[in-house]
Amino acid sequence: MIRKRRNKETPPAIYYTMGVAFLNYIWGFMILVSIVTAICTGRVDETVNAVFEGAQSSVSTLISFAGVMCFWCGLMRVAERTGISCVICRVISPLITRLFPGSGDKAREHIAMNITANLLGMGNAATPMGMLAASELDRENPTPQIPSINMCMLVVLNTTAFQLVPSTIIALRAAAGSHNPVSVILPIWFASACAVTAGVIAVKIMGRLKCST
Repeated sequence: MIRKRRNKETPPAIYYTMGVAFLNYIWGFMILVSIVTAICTGRVDETVNAVFEGAQSSVSTLISFAGVMCFWCGLMRVAERTGISCVICRVISPLITRLFPGSGDKAREHIAMNITANLLGMGNAATPMGMLAASELDRENPTPQIPSINMCMLVVLNTTAFQLVPSTIIALRAAAGSHNPVSVILPIWFASACAVTAGVIAVKIMGRLKCST
């Protein structure tokens, strides 16, 4: 039997496009419901004013948010240029081998860089690395119609991404006028650690159940 050649296109990119389209439908539905509700309740004026006030506040928040994000991105870039990210990558390599058994060297390299970027709070850098890692794991997947356990583990680790420096939350709190924007770091660490632990355990349990069936 000749096995059908797999498509070399990156499946994560297709899933991302589908997700964006789905979110557009959700937002469109919410806007439509808001308009209809405003008309039925006679609050069209309040709704229009809320739209303009929200637009104005979003612009002012974005401007103040941009400065803080530039600072943190610059700090993370310094960590990357000085080799700190590479050191973290080497430190977590044994952990990646245990979490992603059977994965290839190229996939583990992209996974390590993805996790390192998330740890340092570089979400923009983590996204392309995560897509490359997912693409490599998909090439190693013997059942392309069904995501492998390693692919599920990658999704869980990115969803529950543990960040040593939650720069986005800190920047948002600073933009909102918080007197101590970094005070949430410890609770974020605790919540993220619990989420990562629960996610990894769930994937491992599901993987064992899949192997037993």
